[in-house]
Amino acid sequence: MGVLPSGLAEVISDDEDLARFLTSSSQFNAHMAKPASFLPNPQDRETSIFRHGNNPLDRLRAIGVEHVAGQRNLHGAAIFKARHVRAAQLDVTAAEPPPRHAAIRNWPWLENDPELQRAKQKEMAAVISSKAELVRL
Repeated sequence: MGVLPSGLAEVISDDEDLARFLTSSSQFNAHMAKPASFLPNPQDRETSIFRHGNNPLDRLRAIGVEHVAGQRNLHGAAIFKARHVRAAQLDVTAAEPPPRHAAIRNWPWLENDPELQRAKQKEMAAVISSKAELVRL
């Protein structure tokens, strides 16, 4: 197994903690990250996430500020395990740079039926969202 420039393993284990940063108040409510916050970007057809590992929350916030927020607010993060992504029949792979970056991939794309595509994607995102812990940063 190879090692990335960040020092992390190339392969993400099922028990590894991952974080989806939340930059809009519409992405979560008082109790959870909404499934829509996990949906893929239509341009690259994947969802950008970061490998959280055992880092304390102040380090997680620093990653979010440095690599995600930009001009947006950093409200929090949804923390979940890689196995929850795989349980949704999706893949999670390392995608550096930036350091610790990863992506949720293999979302369904049905060019001839965008409504069915969206429904399938929402169903998969709900599997991840249901297992994620909302952390305010």
